[in-house]
Amino acid sequence: MLTAKQPATQPMDNSQNQSEHTQTVTTLAVDIGGSGIKVMLLDAQGQPLGERERLKTPKPATPEAVIDAIAKLATTQPAFDRVSVGFPGVVRHGITHTAVNLDKKWIGYPLADTLAQQLNCPVKAANDADIQGFGAISGEGVEMVVTLGTGFGSALFVNGHLVPNLEMAHHRFRKNQTYEEQLGRAALEKAGKEKWNRRLEKAMESLDHLFNYDRLYIGGGETKNITFKLPENAQIVSNRLGLLGGIALWQDQ
Repeated sequence: MLTAKQPATQPMDNSQNQSEHTQTVTTLAVDIGGSGIKVMLLDAQGQPLGERERLKTPKPATPEAVIDAIAKLATTQPAFDRVSVGFPGVVRHGITHTAVNLDKKWIGYPLADTLAQQLNCPVKAANDADIQGFGAISGEGVEMVVTLGTGFGSALFVNGHLVPNLEMAHHRFRKNQTYEEQLGRAALEKAGKEKWNRRLEKAMESLDHLFNYDRLYIGGGETKNITFKLPENAQIVSNRLGLLGGIALWQDQ
């Protein structure tokens, strides 16, 4: 399936042409979630060129099924030059190493290379909370991002630089359970909104004492269930940032 723009028949031979190409390059941003897979087309500055498209995450969420869903969503978009992918787990050099809320087949899976072959264009992949963070942060001081969805995502930045592969979700939080076990979607449904909010308040206090961050950004689909007043150094951010932040993976290109 060839969705990406085809390369020019003649190589660029001057700086003006290269500059023009840089200004017109487009990125397909992909966000793989435990319940939904989303895509959006971005311009060279990371601004949306259309509406977000979404499909439900396949069950089971095997690599093959998810790649097929992304390829299907890609056909709903105009031509693009490259792809950024946010994945709910640890990603190193385009390879996925954890996937608690998807399928065990993702462990050690070459996501970036496989999708690049499928869509015939360059692909970069990173943790989904990291990408949302790139879209949210100011770039000054210590900034933390948590995402409340199927699981519990986390990312940490120092003066705009990512601290890679931070996975708070599976660390012990309270009552011999992890952050994800206490604050994931299953926990919300089981415990109810009131208890879940009390837990979230305690988690924010714990993380603040641990990282002493200047700013906390909270994203994800379950932010709509937050009922308490957030501290002054915390704010809810749009889920669109999980797609818009994807441009940061190409900022040095």
